[in-house]
Amino acid sequence: MPKKPQKKQPSLPSKLNPFRWLMRHWWRLLIIIAAVIAAYGVYLDAQIVKQFSGNKWQVPAQIFARPMHLELKQEITIKEIVEELELLGYRKVRHADDTGEYQLKATGVRIQRRAFHFPHGQESEISVDITLANGRISSLRNLKNNRALDEIYLEPWLVTRLMSSGREDRMLVNLKGVPPSLIKALVLVEDKDFYQHYGIAPLSILRALIANVSAGRAVQGGSTLTQQLVKNLFLTNEKSLVRKAKEALMALIIDARYSKDEIIEAYLNEVFLGQNGNTGVHGFGLASLFYFDRPIAELNVSEIATLVGIIKGPSYYNPRRHPERVTERRNLVLRILFENNELQRSEYEYAINQPLNLASGASLKSGKHPAFMNLVRRELKTVLADPNMRESGLKVFTTLDSVAQRKAEEAVIAGVAAQQKRMKLTQLQSAMVVTDIKSGEVRSIVGDANPQYQGFNRALDAKRAIGSLIKPTIYLTALERAAQYNLAKPLTDEAIKLKSTYGKMWEPKNADKKFRGQVTLVDALTQSLNVPTVNLGMEVGLDDIASTIRRLGVNEPIDIYPAMTLGAVNFSPMQVNQMYQTIANNGRYIPLHAVTAVLSPKDKPLWKFSARGEQRADLKATYLLNYALHKVTREGTAKQIRKTFGDINMAGKTGTTDDYRDSWFSGFDNNILVTTWMGKDNNEPINLSGATGAMQLFVGYQKLQQPKSLVRRYPKGLGIAHFDEESGALSRPGCANTISVPAILDALPPVPKTCNGEVRGPLKKSLWERLFGN
Repeated sequence: MPKKPQKKQPSLPSKLNPFRWLMRHWWRLLIIIAAVIAAYGVYLDAQIVKQFSGNKWQVPAQIFARPMHLELKQEITIKEIVEELELLGYRKVRHADDTGEYQLKATGVRIQRRAFHFPHGQESEISVDITLANGRISSLRNLKNNRALDEIYLEPWLVTRLMSSGREDRMLVNLKGVPPSLIKALVLVEDKDFYQHYGIAPLSILRALIANVSAGRAVQGGSTLTQQLVKNLFLTNEKSLVRKAKEALMALIIDARYSKDEIIEAYLNEVFLGQNGNTGVHGFGLASLFYFDRPIAELNVSEIATLVGIIKGPSYYNPRRHPERVTERRNLVLRILFENNELQRSEYEYAINQPLNLASGASLKSGKHPAFMNLVRRELKTVLADPNMRESGLKVFTTLDSVAQRKAEEAVIAGVAAQQKRMKLTQLQSAMVVTDIKSGEVRSIVGDANPQYQGFNRALDAKRAIGSLIKPTIYLTALERAAQYNLAKPLTDEAIKLKSTYGKMWEPKNADKKFRGQVTLVDALTQSLNVPTVNLGMEVGLDDIASTIRRLGVNEPIDIYPAMTLGAVNFSPMQVNQMYQTIANNGRYIPLHAVTAVLSPKDKPLWKFSARGEQRADLKATYLLNYALHKVTREGTAKQIRKTFGDINMAGKTGTTDDYRDSWFSGFDNNILVTTWMGKDNNEPINLSGATGAMQLFVGYQKLQQPKSLVRRYPKGLGIAHFDEESGALSRPGCANTISVPAILDALPPVPKTCNGEVRGPLKKSLWERLFGN
């Protein structure tokens, strides 16, 4: 029987041949590869869901200024309203028909106000007609339904955004809030088949490959919008086949999991569109403000085409550096819209002939108003203890009056420069605090002679001797004892010696080195006389004066010794402003504050300022004090104010410290209180009194403003009384050598029936009675 031929054993090289193995086991390999890809897909899917379905971005907290509140009978000018509208980016037109526009009329202004979610709730767009008469709002009318309104708010200005460590900035938009033309332009230019493909477009990739090979360089990309979103959200800019494969797989997963609307909305918020300093500008919502200073919904087709054009290369097509490049790119986008029947020929021709109309970009400049923002950050630390929450897309509403802040900064810059030139000074420093009297809201803060300086904040932290600014607290302490003191009370003005600290003798003197023998209480304050003030302070008691200062809102420790009566206490401008705010507010204390409300990213209320006012000083005594402070600006140490502003009544007090080291002024009109300080950080003399130094900043600021004349009604129980000039005794109207001043009537003795045995007729009404009486 013949032997079977033996099978030839494969050689060792044949056994090791990988291609032979692949040929025999290809199906097993496919299963393994599929399993690996599936497992990797599951891993990627988990990553995508975690970020895409949650908070995709850490959005900075938005810090808003106060919304302008307009109500019937409010004292305001058209100029003030227009200044606010210009700040908010409203466009002046002949006929205000679209949101974000306004038109001037002979008697007022018509505004197409934007929708906004205020702390008190959502308010929709509204067309409102504002009419003014005699410097006040006489009517507010909703033009849509022709109904009269009692009040209206303008949306607040976005001051700044508290950046996180990621150095990315964006303002989220939703698909319903963007113009349809933006979506059409974006899809036509970046991904024409977006609504047809499944996340990747093989034909587009092939076309791009052929174009690039033909050109010998990269001239065309094949990535879909979904792939671009994946790269921006999840991947780096590394150029490799592995990264490209990962990008494609993730694009497929996202397209399968989410709708086209969700994908394109995410793209609108993620895409990189420029650089604001060292911070990236991401998303169309923020880019619209950065380049055009308007919300995305108010952009025209030419401006939308500009933003879409920038996507290709935000650096190469930077419109501020390369306007000719971006204009050419914009026109290409417009042509694509026209060729796809999204624009009429007339619309296309009009759009390509439009200038870029770029804004300055200052609205999103970081570091604005550093002194005020310093106060905001301090308050947020007490309001929101969690630092992560303070940077997580919150909406923080502040009391900042943006127009007033700019004017305060301008006044300080000009005022310091003028004084340094006039007095041949160097390194002169300054601070200013402006507050609303009734609400205690801080309107503006300047903390340095250079208002943009972001270091030491003198308005909050520089505690200096306040000099004569302390005097009103002494006179208030006395006037609250109505049975003992009134404005006509004679005070001694003669040389005195007092034992001060460490047993040393102190001999206070008046600024002019003269003694008058005796002066009335009101004249002593009006002329800021030192000696009568010291005598009065010692009479009412130093401890009681310290108590009055605390009641007015200053909790700083105070050393109790005689020199405190002339301001040997150290307060910051903010503390001084708090003290005078209570005085100007008729003795009603309310804590000064910069933050009014905080909303969550979804507009849910998280915190609201709720402190109520508290009557801390006698109403009638405070009125008498304010009468004297008004006289300071008419005939006293601050009489320049009357010369400058004429019939606009104001009140205030100058302050000067030893050797002219510090110059102070606190003054107020009917609505606002301003505290100013000038000095040197090294405490060298500056040779400026309160009137020649700090008060000039107040005057400069009020010249830029529209000051409102001070009006204070008589409290019940107050009236004009007549006193003998020499003795201070109550007298009858019409008697010789008498003065007539407001007084607390029920604290006075009965009016004498005669004066020197003769009865005269009644006196005519005083100027104060005519201006401020009932």
